Amino acid sequence: MTIPKVDLKPCFLSPKRLQPELPLFVYLPGMDGTGQLLRSQTAGLEVGFDVRCLAIPREDLTSWDELAKNVLDLIHAELEKSPQRPVYLCGESFGGCLAQKVAVIAPQLFERIILINSGSAFQLQPLLTWASQLSSLVPSNLYNIGALGLLPFLAALARISRSDRQELLKSMRSVPPETVLWRISLLRDFCVEEEQLRRLTQPVLVIAGASDRLLPSLAEAKRLVSIFPNSKMVVLPHCGHACLLETDTNLYEIMKANDFLDSSVEAAQEQEARG
Repeated sequence: MTIPKVDLKPCFLSPKRLQPELPLFVYLPGMDGTGQLLRSQTAGLEVGFDVRCLAIPREDLTSWDELAKNVLDLIHAELEKSPQRPVYLCGESFGGCLAQKVAVIAPQLFERIILINSGSAFQLQPLLTWASQLSSLVPSNLYNIGALGLLPFLAALARISRSDRQELLKSMRSVPPETVLWRISLLRDFCVEEEQLRRLTQPVLVIAGASDRLLPSLAEAKRLVSIFPNSKMVVLPHCGHACLLETDTNLYEIMKANDFLDSSVEAAQEQEARG
């Protein structure tokens, strides 16, 4: 019996603990697209949020616009169950570009926006853009080796637990070469007009790892903060590109320390503390 091929669409991964009464926290992942790499942050975020992680199918070769539409459809489906709650949009690396695309299409939808080592920094690195055009010449059987070689550039490995290092490598290797090339081409061609970003008046938190060896994230953070009218930059001095995997990084505490939680999140935290 032949099983017909099903064209899978992006979906939200939900934690075991669903909390529809809390603000919705939507995480858009990096190049791996698995959504699994937020796992070290989920427990902390669940104190004040109902968390969803976007998972993009391994063979997804859709455009930025199509990806953004899929994300918005998923968010609207979540809000049908609880329409009044605030939505926090968080994008990391590749997901930082996608978050910008999503936000400019539906700016009124989001209470807060968080961008972490945004992949829009790709265009500030001419050498990366040039190298990305040559990457199509790399034989597919070398991609697994390449993923291992990229690890020190993706993360400050000494600051990540062994299990999370293994999960990072597993996630990188899960993406087929043609999908890697497609997502690199999306980063190379990424464009959002500055005027569109200036219309995003809600609070925006721009987080940069100062020790990012993959992208010039600090320079990009400064550029973004100069554009968004209501933004704040947080620099993590010792963090690499995959900073959310680092054991000393606590995204919820970073948001709290920078007065980035609205009253509904703080109320949920107080209720959690009371038990």
